[in-house]
Amino acid sequence: MIDELLAEATAKMDQAVHHVQAEFGTVRTGRANPGILHRVMVDYYGTPTPLQQLATIAVPEPQLLVISPYDRSSVHAIEKAIQASDLGLNPASDGTVLRLVFPPLNEERRRELIKLVRHMAEDGRVAVRNVRRHAKADMEALEGEVSTDEVRRGEARLQELTDHHIAKIDQHVQHKEAELLEV
Repeated sequence: MIDELLAEATAKMDQAVHHVQAEFGTVRTGRANPGILHRVMVDYYGTPTPLQQLATIAVPEPQLLVISPYDRSSVHAIEKAIQASDLGLNPASDGTVLRLVFPPLNEERRRELIKLVRHMAEDGRVAVRNVRRHAKADMEALEGEVSTDEVRRGEARLQELTDHHIAKIDQHVQHKEAELLEV
């Protein structure tokens, strides 16, 4: 039973780490990254639709994204959605494709983005710790069915899992900070 609880906790902690990693992908760096457009929703014929379902996104140069809509009539709607998003980018349209040029980040903006990344990472760490707390409570509830020693060993393994997942998040933070500080 403890192994089942640990397997479930591992799966939930993995989800938390993947969520943090996906959130990091939406943070704009000085490089073109199609991942920042994952949260952009386009009003397509009255229905909010993810941008990825309406267009192909290419990275021909490190500082440029090219968005090619499948339907030419959606170019204006995609342009409006990108302008309305919190990306701070202004697309250039020629009627068939949109180009997003990523200007280099200034030092102040880099520091703000690093703070944002650290905040996202802390949210991820809290999620991992919450999984640990719930799993530990479930283990303690089993104390009558299994021996106290087994519960203690399970809690020690749970702490190792928690430490491992928090270290993964910290590793992702360091990588993203290095990416942000890169000129």
